[in-house]
Amino acid sequence: MKVLVVGSGGREHAIVYKVAQSKRVDKIYCAPGNAGIAGLAECVPVPVMEFEKIADLAEEKKVDLVIVGPDDPLVGGLVDVLKARGLRTFGPDKKAAILEGSKAFSKDLMKKYNIPTAAYENFDNAEDALAYLETAKMPIVLKADGLALGKGVLICNTLEEAKEGVKSIMQDKQFGDAGNRMVVEEFMTGREVSVLTFCDGKTIRPMTSAQDHKRALDGDKGLNTGGMGTFSPSPFYTEEVDRFCREKIYQPTVDAMCAEGRPFKGVIFFGLMLTEDGPKVLEYNARFGDPEAQVVLPRMENDILDVIDACIDGTLDQTDLRFADNAAVCVVLASNGYPLHYEKGFPIRGLENFEGRDDIFCFHAGTKLNEKGEIVTNGGRVLGVTALGSNLKEARKNAYAATELVDFDNAYKRGDIGRAIDEA
Repeated sequence: MKVLVVGSGGREHAIVYKVAQSKRVDKIYCAPGNAGIAGLAECVPVPVMEFEKIADLAEEKKVDLVIVGPDDPLVGGLVDVLKARGLRTFGPDKKAAILEGSKAFSKDLMKKYNIPTAAYENFDNAEDALAYLETAKMPIVLKADGLALGKGVLICNTLEEAKEGVKSIMQDKQFGDAGNRMVVEEFMTGREVSVLTFCDGKTIRPMTSAQDHKRALDGDKGLNTGGMGTFSPSPFYTEEVDRFCREKIYQPTVDAMCAEGRPFKGVIFFGLMLTEDGPKVLEYNARFGDPEAQVVLPRMENDILDVIDACIDGTLDQTDLRFADNAAVCVVLASNGYPLHYEKGFPIRGLENFEGRDDIFCFHAGTKLNEKGEIVTNGGRVLGVTALGSNLKEARKNAYAATELVDFDNAYKRGDIGRAIDEA
């Protein structure tokens, strides 16, 4: 069969890698892809938000399946356009993708259906938000309602910080139209855990757990990023936590979306906080997490196409999702200065060290081929270096050793990815 993957980041490279393992696949296309994905798929320079052009490409290449990776096209309705053309597509339609597209919607959904989450209020204008903050308990969390590349969340320790946060989100529009509405949320403490799940509209199957590092600098300091590294499984995601989440969070979310006339088919990412009062939902995403996909998918034993077919056809209840009894750690190599200002275009050295390996992986997030045919840096997050191990400590050791095999000028990485492993 022929498969088209939409996207150009490390998540899409991990998806393409997993699709390429399937014996059912004859040809993979990726739009627009990147220099790493080009080693496994034919990359076609169609932007992810050019919906009709993507549909044209799928028809022209006679693909049997389209997998949509990023949040923007999902929330924007790419799946609806593809399905209207009769194209078999994996991912939520626009009505369901609002689960990520609007934080206000998702918070209201959780409140209505008694899904554990932080207390909150939604605001449509800055004046009301500022008035509310005068009596609110600090620290407090401000969230832009719409998509903001994973960066639209501000943790404010003082009233002054919170007021400045309202100004930047709602008045200065730091995150663009995502800040037209805003969620003000109580600050929760505890361990953060990410769980990706497959959904077919009525049945949900959790994948193995993961834990992400969002801050740019060691010690969880610096600005929020799209993710500087991750590990799987989380030692804090116990069987007891899993049972609670399946009963009180995962299935209720799928049921709630059905009840709202928004059945969800695709991947729901649950961002969880393990509080003293039990697990609570921090956020939903309507797709594979990035970089979480880079540690979860290499551990998955199923043929991903079998699972995707079950999600599309509504037969997920007949699927046994299996993950290897091992661990994975991903360390992101970024451009120095990310997530603010950084240079691009530096040649990447050592990529050949990963060829033919099944224990270490180099997933490309921001790369391209230059006019000389060299693979060069083309983004803030450049590479996700992932390694497997029999346990988390071994996987972390292997991942950091693997980062020494590849290099580019202006490279930066955190040195403490997976430090929570030592506290488990």
